[in-house]
Amino acid sequence: MTRSDGYLLDNRQSEAGQRFDAFATLFDPTTFRHLEGFGVGPGWRVWEVGAGGTSVVSWLAKKVGPTGKVVATDIDTSRVASAARPPIEVRVHDVGAEEPPGDGFDLVHARLVLVHVPDRERALRSMIKSLRSGGRLLIEDADPALQPLLCPDEHGPEQQLANRLRHGFRELLADRGADLSYGRRLPRLLREAGLRRVEADAYFPVTSPACAALESATVRQIRDQLVTAGLATDEDIDRHLANVASGTMDLATAPMISAWGRKA
Repeated sequence: MTRSDGYLLDNRQSEAGQRFDAFATLFDPTTFRHLEGFGVGPGWRVWEVGAGGTSVVSWLAKKVGPTGKVVATDIDTSRVASAARPPIEVRVHDVGAEEPPGDGFDLVHARLVLVHVPDRERALRSMIKSLRSGGRLLIEDADPALQPLLCPDEHGPEQQLANRLRHGFRELLADRGADLSYGRRLPRLLREAGLRRVEADAYFPVTSPACAALESATVRQIRDQLVTAGLATDEDIDRHLANVASGTMDLATAPMISAWGRKA
């Protein structure tokens, strides 16, 4: 993530760990499928950008082995610090404001990062700059405007409340500079940046226990901001959290768009 006092979802809050666990359950299979397709293996040098959690970093470390290297960066490394042993190197770093933490990388990966970075253009240039010729870039980011609903099947008052709170969440994100339609632009941005053989796909679950866990942790984390901004009352939030806990609603996520290409 980028360094900003206005960042809505602070990694230091207790709910952040639950959110990272839910993200891993929901999106690791897609991420790993792409990385496997690149042939990540022994000796690779990898930069994992915005490594708030440990699941992707640990997976990469096993793939590159003792002869490789995984540089894991974030502005808050408290949750990834436990993985800081060879071949993993953990660094505090702001991808949108600082020079890359090295060069000649075989792979650079960022998941659910750039949508929150104020200077996304600089961050993207930095990641491409750090690649070796022929190196791979994989950017995976959400596009909440493409599918804005928490409950696509809005058939009752519980779903209507859920979607109203999701709208409030998007307002808070936008107020803090998040680009809610960034994901769909990734293929074009990678091509315009000079990458070759650009491809992309998208994934979002329509219902999953991990979606419910993610929603519950997120709403608890932003509760005060929702109330302060007049987007919801405490009663609204209590009712919604009870509805989520009941397990009777089909909760979705924003689509995660994965885009990748090679440096010339």
